[in-house]
Amino acid sequence: MTESLTAAHGLRASYDAVVIGGGPVGAVAALELHAAGFDIVLVEARAPSAQSDDLRPLAVSHGSRLVLERLDVWNALTDATPIERIHISHRGRFGRAVFTAAEARLPALGYVLDYRGLVAVLDRALSRAGVPVLRGAAVTSIAHDSASARLELDTPEGQGGCVATLVVVADGSAAVTGIDVRVTDYGQGALSARVAADRPRGHTAYERFTSDGPLALLPYEDGYVVVWTTSPVQAQLLYEMPSAAFLAQLGERFGERAGRFVSVSSRAVHRVSLRVAECPTAGRAVLIGNAAQSLHPVAGQGFNLGLRDAWELASEMRTRGVHDPALLDSFGARRRIDRSGAIAFTHGLVKLFSNDWLPLAAARGVGLTLLDALPPVKDFVVRRMVFGSRG
Repeated sequence: MTESLTAAHGLRASYDAVVIGGGPVGAVAALELHAAGFDIVLVEARAPSAQSDDLRPLAVSHGSRLVLERLDVWNALTDATPIERIHISHRGRFGRAVFTAAEARLPALGYVLDYRGLVAVLDRALSRAGVPVLRGAAVTSIAHDSASARLELDTPEGQGGCVATLVVVADGSAAVTGIDVRVTDYGQGALSARVAADRPRGHTAYERFTSDGPLALLPYEDGYVVVWTTSPVQAQLLYEMPSAAFLAQLGERFGERAGRFVSVSSRAVHRVSLRVAECPTAGRAVLIGNAAQSLHPVAGQGFNLGLRDAWELASEMRTRGVHDPALLDSFGARRRIDRSGAIAFTHGLVKLFSNDWLPLAAARGVGLTLLDALPPVKDFVVRRMVFGSRG
């Protein structure tokens, strides 16, 4: 029965690799592995054409742009808005730091775009490249040993299965692999929204730390995207309050650097936590992207770290081949410094800036001032944020 259903679904009995999750990280992994000549299939739970209407802002580093350019998808991202300057400040306290693309010798420090648009562009790239994609399918179990893995799937047509030498999990759900994930609840919610101001937006991104959590204002198209981290109750209130009250609250918390906020749309809210797989490999399964680590939105590191996961995995597989028993150990070692550094950096920022203890607040102000006054240190920080540990 499984064999006939597998044939009906377009699955074959075996593959070099099965990639689970067709979001941006999974799609990039599938495109890279397919281009390298590996026999793969991408399994995506999202049904064809299924897409949310909500804006989901992504902060994409210049390093991630280089990855997307290599895949020949960057030029199709018509909404990508460059960040040429980042202004970091602490509400009600002294001290600030400014990073610029010119100082970093880059065309831009990063870009802001919509998750939906990136997914659509990558979907077209998968189709154009002839990558096999099984949509509307969910992996229900993975049984793996040191040599291969057996996957069972549920699809609209019924159940099926296949064998793979490697399983790459990129969809944010690690439970099916049996790999333990540690969760830290920050006790915060993040509200995102599009806003417009009465002053030309320029290409400056603002990160303003408050006692409730960081407040980011990112340039996007002809306005801004707000990512406002606060308590879950307050985030829900901000989501529900009338536009005029929301804009007044935003102006009070952010200040007047961007002018007066005049409109808001596309509000959404979600809970913020840190999810980390301490060891993102087991048997012949490997976690990448949000499946391996889901970070706090501060500093916009999560997506870029996941994209580097996909890129480095494909590079390691090109070098070693899919059957090498040391493949995943080598990949884990290769990613360890970049991964642990990004996790510690974002977690540390949340803990350091999300309280109002006076001595610590004064130390933060001194730290920001010193950072702004020391170009070599600024350059080190920027290059790690843009390119990861290999920057």
